[in-house]
Amino acid sequence: MSQPLLEIRNATKIYGGGFLQGGSKVVALENFSLTIPEKPATITTIAGESGSGKTTLANVVLGFVTLTSGQILFRGNDVSTLNRQQQMEYRRQVQAVFQDPYEVYNPFYRVRHIFDMVIGRFKLARNREEARDLIESALKVVGLRGEEVLEKYPHQLSGGQRQRMMVARAYLLKPSLIVADEPVSMVDASLRAMILDIMLRLRDEHNISFLYITHDLSTAYQIGNQIYILYQGAVAERGETSKVIEHPKHPYVQLLIDSIPVPDPREKWDTSISLPSEEEMRTSVNSGCRFYPRCPRRMGRCLYAQPALYSIDGVDHEAACFLYESTPGSQRIAESETSSVTQK
Repeated sequence: MSQPLLEIRNATKIYGGGFLQGGSKVVALENFSLTIPEKPATITTIAGESGSGKTTLANVVLGFVTLTSGQILFRGNDVSTLNRQQQMEYRRQVQAVFQDPYEVYNPFYRVRHIFDMVIGRFKLARNREEARDLIESALKVVGLRGEEVLEKYPHQLSGGQRQRMMVARAYLLKPSLIVADEPVSMVDASLRAMILDIMLRLRDEHNISFLYITHDLSTAYQIGNQIYILYQGAVAERGETSKVIEHPKHPYVQLLIDSIPVPDPREKWDTSISLPSEEEMRTSVNSGCRFYPRCPRRMGRCLYAQPALYSIDGVDHEAACFLYESTPGSQRIAESETSSVTQK
C-alpha cells in the first residue's frame, strides 16, 4: 500500500481552561482522523454547521493552529517536527484558498503582486519572461488573461475574478493539496459552478487533491469523493459522498438532509424547529454524544459514553451512533432502548 499524501491521526484541539485563559474548555475538534491518498487525487469534503470545527481543522492542516493532541503526517512526516527547509516545502505542497475574496488582497498593490510574491519567495523563475509565462499559464487554468487583470487593483475586479485569482495563485506552486475553506460561499451561482468546475479539472488533469471545507451539502454532493460530517468538533458520519447524502444513517445527518427545502412550491417547508443550546455537550472531552440534547433517538447510554464510528456497509460508510454497533445483539438492544425512550 502506498504512503498517504496526508494523514490526520486523532487530532484534538481544545480552547480555554489554561492557567492564563481560565473559564471552561471548548472542544473545537476531537479525535479526528482522516487519510488522503497520494494517487489518484481526490476531493475530501469536511461539512457541518457553523461552529462544528471545520475551519479549525483547516487552520490545523495549514499550520496556523497547533493541536492539543494528535498528529498530522504529510507523506509520512510529522509536520510538527519539520525543519525549516521541510516546512518551506510543506507550505509549497499544501496551499489554501480562503472564503473571503475581498480580504486576502492588499488594496495598495496591483493584483500582480500576489504572483510576484509567490515567485520570489519560492524562486520559481530565473527572469521576468519565465515569471510571466508561469503567471499566464496559471491564469489560463482559471479562465483569465494577464492583460485583463494583472495591472488592476483588487477593487477593480469582481468577487469571482478575485477568487479565481487565488486559485491561480495556489496552482502556480503546483501543490499536491489545496485546502479550500468555503471557496464559493461569497460568489453568485454562475461563478460558483465555474469555480467548482476548476476544482474538478485540477483534480482530474493535474492530480491536485482538495480538502474542501463547506456547509453546503449540494456542492459537496456535486464534487466530493469522500465526506466527513462534523457536529460540535466530532465526526457524526463519514464515507463516500453519494452514500452519506443519499442514505444518511446518523440521526443528526438525517435531520440535516431533511432540513434542505424541496424545490417544489407545493411542499411546505416546516420552520417550527426548537433546539437546545448547541454548546451544552461541548465543554468536556469525556462527555457523551454531542448530539444527545437534540437527538430524537437518544438512549440513556448516549449521555455518558461517546459512540465510536461504526461501520454501516463493511466498506467505508461509518456513523458515530450506538444504533450501528457491529454485533446483532447490541443492535437489538440499541433498538429496544430507542423505542423505550420514544415511548417516554
